Amino acid sequence: MEFAELIKTPRVDGVVLHRPFLPTVEGTLCLTGHHLILSSRQDNTEELWLLHSNIDSIEKRFVGSLGTIIVKCKDLRVIQLDIPGMEESMNIGSSIEALSTLESVSLMYPFFYRPMFEVIEDGWNSFLPEEAFKDIESATDEWRLSGVNKDFAVCPSYPALLVVPRDMDDDTLRKAATFRHGGRFPVLSYYHKKNGMVMMRAGQPLTGTNGRRCKEDEKLINATLRAGKRGYIIDTRTINQAQQAKARGGGFEQEANYPQWRRIHKAIERWNILQESLIKLVEACNDQSPSMDRWLSKLEASNWLTHVKEILTTACLAAQCIDREGASVLVHGTEGTDSTLQVTSLAQIILDPASRTIRGFQSLVEREWLQAGHPFQQRCAQSAYSMGKPRWEAPVFLLFLDCVWQILRQFPCSFQFNEHFLVQLFQHAYASQFGTFMGNNAAERVKLKLSQKTVSLWSWVNRPQQMDRFLNPLYEPNSLVIWPSVAPQSLLLWEGVFLRWNRSSKCLDEASEEMVHIIEYNKDLQAKVNALRRQLAQLETQDSPLDTP
Repeated sequence: MEFAELIKTPRVDGVVLHRPFLPTVEGTLCLTGHHLILSSRQDNTEELWLLHSNIDSIEKRFVGSLGTIIVKCKDLRVIQLDIPGMEESMNIGSSIEALSTLESVSLMYPFFYRPMFEVIEDGWNSFLPEEAFKDIESATDEWRLSGVNKDFAVCPSYPALLVVPRDMDDDTLRKAATFRHGGRFPVLSYYHKKNGMVMMRAGQPLTGTNGRRCKEDEKLINATLRAGKRGYIIDTRTINQAQQAKARGGGFEQEANYPQWRRIHKAIERWNILQESLIKLVEACNDQSPSMDRWLSKLEASNWLTHVKEILTTACLAAQCIDREGASVLVHGTEGTDSTLQVTSLAQIILDPASRTIRGFQSLVEREWLQAGHPFQQRCAQSAYSMGKPRWEAPVFLLFLDCVWQILRQFPCSFQFNEHFLVQLFQHAYASQFGTFMGNNAAERVKLKLSQKTVSLWSWVNRPQQMDRFLNPLYEPNSLVIWPSVAPQSLLLWEGVFLRWNRSSKCLDEASEEMVHIIEYNKDLQAKVNALRRQLAQLETQDSPLDTP
């Protein structure tokens, strides 16, 4: 299929663009295979380049011969295009709808994008499992890197290489995989160097109504326990949901078969509930009513902050078991690709200072989300404005980023990266020129040959001039575990995402710039103080009195 077949009117003059907090712009609207572009001959006017894949839905209105198209984007921005001519408006509207809903992955923009910057570091090779394992290997010899899934046959949603207990051979792993949902047998997620405890993740056990058991699975997770130690299994479902799963062939670990493990149920809502929550939240944020009661009522009805609290509470529990109880942890829900990953990755943010650096956080996203099989292609296909009925869409990754922002706000000096970096990850997860978030798992990315045919987001992020924009000027390395408050009073609406297009950020931007200037000025003064101290010490040495007889 040619893109030209979908573009009925490629260019229209005299189009007026309306954007929040920016002056209206009149110019020429052009449609390409991947972009909606509006350029103007007016001086000092920024062009609009909008990826079709960033468009969630459009609304068309007509008054006489003038057509208006409201474009609602996956990054939650809303823009308005006033287009002269009824036919032109109709053609532009239908073309945008067709181009923004292409099903074929091979037609997506990352396959056509050619970077305008020099690729200094190939992001596809920046955070390989082998590199991550070297860090574990330097601390302990109890784990090994297994290639049991090298052809993705054991578990289609796991990467080719997995960290498993050294004493477990590949045959044991294959048998354990048949007992776990989607073949997701327990694998290492995090090794806590402070006390040698570990966090693992998996899919639910397939016990079914008959109480099926698997000796290899029991052997595998018991191999992670030290002598005389107990472990905790954190199930992200309610006990009722776990019981009901048995009727569908799933279930949970029976205490009789796992006597050294204590099971805890900490309910986190399923992905379909989360999508409804996002839609309600964005609707509340776009409500122009001045009524405080209406705003607070809508915000509460969305349940978004309740979900944030549930996820953070469970992550804190996992971290507490490891750091304070000195116990290993296994985390799973049903599939092990959504709430499980939220918990394991946030627990690492709490426990591991390296995860709070900019490269460490990229490595975390790569290990615990991309390689761990979070289905980005499905979950991020639609955002809050889509008119279609949700199929697999859910803001699971966005909720994780929101939780990270909550911790960043509570510990503003403990993170090397800033809020802007988190916002960028949200945007690129939903629509991007890079191939990083394409596909639903490592197997699909290999099949699509993304590392050969597309550019990695990390290649762009790790350019020195780009990384400077993502650095937190307040950062001071903190080697301690950080314990976020999950009290309702401590959790706030993430304005940088949800109110970003609803109110001007000018004052906040100016305050941020002023803060950077103050910090730089303080560094200069500190350097002068140190220089003066050195001079004073030299003078005191030179002028020391002669010894008297």
